[in-house]
Amino acid sequence: QVQLVESGGGLVQPGGSLRLSCAASRSISSLNTMGWYRQAPGKQRELVAHIRNSDSTYYADSVKGRFIISRDNAKNTVNLQMNSLKPEDTAVYYCRIWGSVDYWGQGTQVTVSS
Repeated sequence: QVQLVESGGGLVQPGGSLRLSCAASRSISSLNTMGWYRQAPGKQRELVAHIRNSDSTYYADSVKGRFIISRDNAKNTVNLQMNSLKPEDTAVYYCRIWGSVDYWGQGTQVTVSS
């Protein structure tokens, strides 16, 4: 069983930045899509961004121009650079790897507040 370990969450002021990282415990085919979801209290989990093996990316409208997703296939990691953070970005962020597999991380809390 592969484990996904997220890091980088925390408390930040509005307008600040955070970088989330997710590392798989073992090698995973680079053909899989890697991405980030988030779930705010009382809301459904939503897709924030994903990156395919071709390096094509998708971003939710709410984060376009502020978040950047990247992957390192050699290290089996996916990162999410979050800039110009807003209070509405507050949520638990989950990484996911899917395609021939379907793995989820345990989640990391991001709180944007002054």
